[in-house]
Amino acid sequence: MKAIILAAGYGTRLRPLTHYVPKALVDVAGRPVIEHLLDKIEELGCIDTIYLISNNYYYLQFQRWLNGLDKNAYNFTIEIINDGTNNENERLGAIGDKMLAIKQKDLHCDLLDISSDNIFDFSIKPMLKMFKEKNACVIGTYDVGSLELAKKYGIVAVDENNKIIDFQEKPAEPKSTLASTGIYLYPKKTLKLLEEYANAGHALDAPGLFIQWLHKRTDVYAHTFKGKWFDIGSMECLERARSELKCAH
Repeated sequence: MKAIILAAGYGTRLRPLTHYVPKALVDVAGRPVIEHLLDKIEELGCIDTIYLISNNYYYLQFQRWLNGLDKNAYNFTIEIINDGTNNENERLGAIGDKMLAIKQKDLHCDLLDISSDNIFDFSIKPMLKMFKEKNACVIGTYDVGSLELAKKYGIVAVDENNKIIDFQEKPAEPKSTLASTGIYLYPKKTLKLLEEYANAGHALDAPGLFIQWLHKRTDVYAHTFKGKWFDIGSMECLERARSELKCAH
Protein backbone atom coordinates (compact mmCIF):
# COMPACT_ATOMS: atom_id res chain seq x y z
CA MET A 1 0.00 0.00 0.00
CA LYS A 2 1.12 3.55 -0.75
CA ALA A 3 0.41 6.75 1.15
CA ILE A 4 -0.06 10.37 0.15
CA ILE A 5 0.58 13.19 2.60
CA LEU A 6 -0.89 16.49 1.45
CA ALA A 7 1.42 19.37 2.39
CA ALA A 8 0.96 21.80 -0.48
CA GLY A 9 -1.07 24.44 1.36
CA TYR A 10 0.32 27.85 2.28
CA GLY A 11 -0.68 27.94 5.97
CA THR A 12 -2.12 31.45 5.68
CA ARG A 13 -3.90 31.28 9.05
CA LEU A 14 -0.60 30.54 10.80
CA ARG A 15 1.32 33.50 9.41
CA PRO A 16 3.81 34.99 10.18
CA LEU A 17 4.96 31.59 11.52
CA THR A 18 4.53 30.00 8.07
CA HIS A 19 6.11 32.75 5.98
CA TYR A 20 9.20 30.57 5.60
CA VAL A 21 8.30 27.29 7.32
CA PRO A 22 5.55 24.96 6.01
CA LYS A 23 2.85 23.99 8.47
CA ALA A 24 3.97 20.35 8.38
CA LEU A 25 7.44 21.33 9.64
CA VAL A 26 6.22 23.48 12.53
CA ASP A 27 7.46 22.16 15.87
CA VAL A 28 5.06 20.39 18.24
CA ALA A 29 6.44 18.69 21.36
CA GLY A 30 10.00 18.86 20.08
CA ARG A 31 9.39 17.46 16.59
CA PRO A 32 7.88 18.63 13.29
CA VAL A 33 4.18 17.83 12.91
CA ILE A 34 4.92 15.53 9.99
CA GLU A 35 7.20 13.26 12.03
CA HIS A 36 4.36 12.57 14.46
CA LEU A 37 2.36 11.46 11.39
CA LEU A 38 5.17 9.26 10.09
CA ASP A 39 5.23 7.39 13.41
CA LYS A 40 1.51 6.64 13.07
CA ILE A 41 1.94 5.46 9.47
CA GLU A 42 4.89 3.27 10.46
CA GLU A 43 2.69 1.50 13.04
CA LEU A 44 0.47 0.21 10.22
CA GLY A 45 3.28 -1.96 8.86
CA CYS A 46 1.84 -2.06 5.33
CA ILE A 47 3.02 1.19 3.71
CA ASP A 48 6.09 0.89 1.47
CA THR A 49 6.16 4.39 -0.05
CA ILE A 50 4.94 7.79 1.04
CA TYR A 51 4.48 10.58 -1.51
CA LEU A 52 4.62 13.94 0.22
CA ILE A 53 3.09 16.65 -1.95
CA SER A 54 4.61 20.09 -1.54
CA ASN A 55 4.25 23.34 -3.40
CA ASN A 56 7.26 24.97 -5.04
CA TYR A 57 7.38 27.74 -2.40
CA TYR A 58 8.19 25.27 0.41
CA TYR A 59 9.84 22.54 -1.67
CA LEU A 60 13.44 23.24 -0.61
CA GLN A 61 12.48 23.27 3.09
CA PHE A 62 10.95 19.81 2.70
CA GLN A 63 14.02 18.57 0.83
CA ARG A 64 16.31 19.81 3.60
CA TRP A 65 14.11 18.15 6.21
CA LEU A 66 14.09 14.86 4.27
CA ASN A 67 17.85 14.94 3.79
CA GLY A 68 18.30 15.23 7.56
CA LEU A 69 15.77 12.52 8.44
CA ASP A 70 16.97 9.22 9.89
CA LYS A 71 15.97 6.85 7.08
CA ASN A 72 16.55 3.82 9.31
CA ALA A 73 13.71 4.93 11.58
CA TYR A 74 11.06 3.88 9.05
CA ASN A 75 10.33 0.89 6.83
CA PHE A 76 9.04 3.03 3.96
CA THR A 77 10.64 5.40 1.51
CA ILE A 78 9.55 9.04 1.22
CA GLU A 79 9.40 10.93 -2.07
CA ILE A 80 8.54 14.61 -2.36
CA ILE A 81 6.35 15.72 -5.25
CA ASN A 82 6.51 19.40 -6.19
CA ASP A 83 3.15 20.61 -7.50
CA GLY A 84 4.83 23.65 -9.08
CA THR A 85 2.72 26.35 -7.41
CA ASN A 86 4.20 29.40 -5.71
CA ASN A 87 1.27 31.15 -4.02
CA GLU A 88 -2.30 30.78 -2.82
CA ASN A 89 -3.78 31.86 -6.18
CA GLU A 90 -1.99 29.07 -8.06
CA ARG A 91 -3.03 26.23 -5.72
CA LEU A 92 -4.17 22.99 -7.33
CA GLY A 93 -6.40 22.17 -4.36
CA ALA A 94 -6.36 18.98 -2.29
CA ILE A 95 -8.05 16.90 -4.99
CA GLY A 96 -5.83 18.41 -7.69
CA ASP A 97 -2.72 17.48 -5.70
CA LYS A 98 -3.97 13.93 -5.14
CA MET A 99 -4.59 13.52 -8.86
CA LEU A 100 -1.11 14.88 -9.61
CA ALA A 101 0.46 12.18 -7.41
CA ILE A 102 -1.76 9.41 -8.78
CA LYS A 103 -0.94 10.30 -12.39
CA GLN A 104 2.74 11.15 -11.89
CA LYS A 105 3.45 7.92 -9.98
CA ASP A 106 0.93 5.84 -11.97
CA LEU A 107 -0.76 4.60 -8.80
CA HIS A 108 -3.09 1.61 -9.14
CA CYS A 109 -3.28 0.36 -5.57
CA ASP A 110 -4.96 0.84 -2.21
CA LEU A 111 -4.07 4.26 -0.84
CA LEU A 112 -3.78 5.99 2.52
CA ASP A 113 -4.41 9.70 2.09
CA ILE A 114 -3.70 11.98 5.03
CA SER A 115 -3.50 15.73 5.56
CA SER A 116 -0.21 17.02 6.98
CA ASP A 117 -1.89 19.36 9.45
CA ASN A 118 -3.21 16.41 11.46
CA ILE A 119 -1.70 15.53 14.82
CA PHE A 120 -3.16 12.90 17.14
CA ASP A 121 -2.30 10.33 19.79
CA PHE A 122 -4.44 7.39 18.57
CA SER A 123 -3.58 4.52 16.25
CA ILE A 124 -4.83 4.27 12.66
CA LYS A 125 -4.79 0.45 12.90
CA PRO A 126 -8.51 0.02 13.77
CA MET A 127 -9.41 2.13 10.73
CA LEU A 128 -7.20 -0.10 8.55
CA LYS A 129 -8.96 -3.17 10.00
CA MET A 130 -12.37 -1.74 9.00
CA PHE A 131 -11.00 -0.92 5.54
CA LYS A 132 -9.91 -4.54 5.00
CA GLU A 133 -13.20 -5.92 6.29
CA LYS A 134 -15.40 -3.62 4.20
CA ASN A 135 -13.20 -3.47 1.08
CA ALA A 136 -14.55 0.06 0.66
CA CYS A 137 -13.49 3.63 1.23
CA VAL A 138 -13.17 4.51 4.93
CA ILE A 139 -12.72 7.99 6.35
CA GLY A 140 -11.43 8.79 9.81
CA THR A 141 -13.79 10.82 11.98
CA TYR A 142 -13.62 12.40 15.41
CA ASP A 143 -16.46 13.53 17.65
CA VAL A 144 -15.80 17.23 18.27
CA GLY A 145 -18.59 17.16 20.87
CA SER A 146 -20.24 20.45 19.93
CA LEU A 147 -22.62 21.48 17.14
CA GLU A 148 -21.01 24.93 17.19
CA LEU A 149 -17.54 23.46 16.63
CA ALA A 150 -18.97 21.10 14.00
CA LYS A 151 -19.70 24.12 11.76
CA LYS A 152 -15.95 24.42 11.10
CA TYR A 153 -15.50 20.90 9.69
CA GLY A 154 -16.73 18.40 7.15
CA ILE A 155 -19.48 16.64 9.11
CA VAL A 156 -20.55 13.02 8.71
CA ALA A 157 -23.79 11.24 9.53
CA VAL A 158 -23.72 7.42 9.65
CA ASP A 159 -26.17 4.53 9.95
CA GLU A 160 -26.02 1.65 12.46
CA ASN A 161 -23.29 -0.04 10.37
CA ASN A 162 -21.11 3.11 10.28
CA LYS A 163 -21.92 3.61 6.61
CA ILE A 164 -21.98 7.26 5.65
CA ILE A 165 -25.48 8.48 4.80
CA ASP A 166 -24.73 12.19 4.74
CA PHE A 167 -21.69 14.46 4.43
CA GLN A 168 -21.74 18.25 4.68
CA GLU A 169 -18.78 20.58 4.32
CA LYS A 170 -18.84 23.22 7.11
CA PRO A 171 -22.63 23.07 7.54
CA ALA A 172 -24.62 25.95 9.03
CA GLU A 173 -26.81 23.36 10.78
CA PRO A 174 -24.74 20.21 11.43
CA LYS A 175 -26.57 16.87 11.56
CA SER A 176 -23.96 15.38 13.89
CA THR A 177 -20.71 16.23 15.66
CA LEU A 178 -18.63 13.66 13.76
CA ALA A 179 -15.92 15.60 11.94
CA SER A 180 -13.74 14.32 9.12
CA THR A 181 -10.10 14.25 10.25
CA GLY A 182 -8.55 14.36 6.79
CA ILE A 183 -7.55 10.68 7.02
CA TYR A 184 -8.84 8.53 4.16
CA LEU A 185 -8.31 4.95 3.03
CA TYR A 186 -9.17 4.40 -0.62
CA PRO A 187 -9.37 0.95 -2.21
CA LYS A 188 -7.84 0.72 -5.66
CA LYS A 189 -11.29 0.83 -7.30
CA THR A 190 -12.02 4.26 -5.76
CA LEU A 191 -9.13 5.92 -7.60
CA LYS A 192 -11.10 5.73 -10.86
CA LEU A 193 -14.00 7.50 -9.19
CA LEU A 194 -11.62 10.16 -7.89
CA GLU A 195 -10.44 10.72 -11.45
CA GLU A 196 -14.04 10.84 -12.69
CA TYR A 197 -14.85 13.45 -10.03
CA ALA A 198 -11.81 15.58 -10.89
CA ASN A 199 -12.49 15.44 -14.64
CA ALA A 200 -16.15 16.41 -14.23
CA GLY A 201 -15.32 19.99 -13.28
CA HIS A 202 -16.06 19.72 -9.56
CA ALA A 203 -14.31 21.90 -6.97
CA LEU A 204 -10.84 20.50 -6.33
CA ASP A 205 -10.04 22.29 -3.09
CA ALA A 206 -12.20 20.68 -0.38
CA PRO A 207 -11.63 16.90 -0.16
CA GLY A 208 -14.88 16.55 1.80
CA LEU A 209 -16.84 17.51 -1.31
CA PHE A 210 -15.48 14.38 -2.99
CA ILE A 211 -16.76 12.24 -0.10
CA GLN A 212 -20.11 14.06 -0.36
CA TRP A 213 -20.22 13.00 -4.02
CA LEU A 214 -18.71 9.54 -3.50
CA HIS A 215 -21.04 8.17 -0.80
CA LYS A 216 -23.99 8.59 -3.17
CA ARG A 217 -22.29 6.30 -5.71
CA THR A 218 -20.63 3.62 -3.60
CA ASP A 219 -20.43 2.51 0.02
CA VAL A 220 -18.25 4.75 2.20
CA TYR A 221 -17.70 4.05 5.89
CA ALA A 222 -16.57 6.12 8.86
CA HIS A 223 -14.25 4.98 11.62
CA THR A 224 -14.48 7.19 14.70
CA PHE A 225 -11.23 7.67 16.60
CA LYS A 226 -10.95 8.08 20.37
CA GLY A 227 -8.14 10.08 21.92
CA LYS A 228 -6.64 13.47 21.19
CA TRP A 229 -6.86 15.01 17.72
CA PHE A 230 -5.75 18.45 16.63
CA ASP A 231 -6.29 20.16 13.29
CA ILE A 232 -3.27 22.48 13.13
CA GLY A 233 -5.04 25.19 11.15
CA SER A 234 -4.88 28.14 13.53
CA MET A 235 -2.54 29.50 16.18
CA GLU A 236 -5.09 28.59 18.84
CA CYS A 237 -5.15 24.92 17.76
CA LEU A 238 -1.37 24.83 17.39
CA GLU A 239 -0.78 26.16 20.89
CA ARG A 240 -3.32 23.73 22.35
CA ALA A 241 -1.57 20.81 20.63
CA ARG A 242 1.81 22.01 21.89
CA SER A 243 0.52 22.35 25.42
CA GLU A 244 -1.33 19.04 25.64
CA LEU A 245 1.25 16.92 23.83
CA LYS A 246 4.10 18.47 25.82
CA CYS A 247 2.28 17.48 29.01
CA ALA A 248 1.75 13.97 27.64
CA HIS A 249 5.48 13.59 27.05
